[in-house]
Amino acid sequence: MNIDKRLVRKNSLEKLFDILKQNSKTIYAPFSKNGKTTFRNAESFAGISTGYIQTTESSKDIAFPRTEKILDYSKNKEGMSVKGIDLKDIPEVILWGVRPCDAIGIGELSSIFNWDYKDEIYNNRLSKVTVFGFSCNKADEYCFCTSVGGNPGNTAGSDILFTRLGEDGDYLAEILTEKGQSIVNQASALFEKSDSTEKEKYLAEVPVRFNHEEITTKLDKFFESEEWIEQSLRCLGCGACAYVCPTCACFDIQDEAHGKKGSRLRCWDSCGFSHFTIHTSGHNPREVQSSRWRQRIMHKFSYMPERLSVYGCTGCGRCSRACPVDMNILEHLISIQEVTI
Repeated sequence: MNIDKRLVRKNSLEKLFDILKQNSKTIYAPFSKNGKTTFRNAESFAGISTGYIQTTESSKDIAFPRTEKILDYSKNKEGMSVKGIDLKDIPEVILWGVRPCDAIGIGELSSIFNWDYKDEIYNNRLSKVTVFGFSCNKADEYCFCTSVGGNPGNTAGSDILFTRLGEDGDYLAEILTEKGQSIVNQASALFEKSDSTEKEKYLAEVPVRFNHEEITTKLDKFFESEEWIEQSLRCLGCGACAYVCPTCACFDIQDEAHGKKGSRLRCWDSCGFSHFTIHTSGHNPREVQSSRWRQRIMHKFSYMPERLSVYGCTGCGRCSRACPVDMNILEHLISIQEVTI
């Protein structure tokens, strides 16, 4: 559909929130506490954060929970009984306050879950999520969305994108999808006709720090480089980078048994963990941290572009902010670009 641009007054956001709650919508929004900003179920508009640069964790667990049941099973005299989850029980959700680098990550995550097999549970969850993106009016030294094809006002992945017109101004609302239009229909009086279509001057400035296409080309000949050892010397293999990333999709399958009954669970995992690739024989093809770090970068900037035509990195900078030993993916990518092969 064509982009419909409307004006939403700053004091109308709370009214919009209240209308959605009256219509029994579950709303996840960012809240700040003790220096961290995280998404949680919002019962009221009060306390929703607006001044954050980026949430501490991504919003991916709304469609891809860190732990989710995929089936129940039980044993009896006749054999094994298996019951999958009821997809009708998955609630409709409004995801409020997502930054553009998170919203675009939804498409990259979806490409993984629909590559060679269409994941029914993931797709059903995502179909019930409406994304309210909010453009970035400030950035920090970790942000590099423009280096991977994004920008602080990117509309990709949002159903409605709100851009604040000045530090204390009203909002330009870009209605991007049928889901977004459905929201407008519920609160049409709050979405006024807009004469302003210019938003770029209100966006954060994020300079381009490297050429992502050049990185991808260079990685084809970079597999055996000693640079991986240098980059990974500090890596603890803790997995924090994967758990805050909006596009990391590694998971494990675990069974929780209770006598003759049990559940099968899908749980987040990380290629940075030392046991991630251990074979039943005990052999580990990625036995050192440098090979695991290489896998992370190669997957995001070589394998995903080749197989899925998307990059596995949105430039949100969360992995660098979360790293306990200050590994900085932006610095590493710049060093790869600068290395002569």
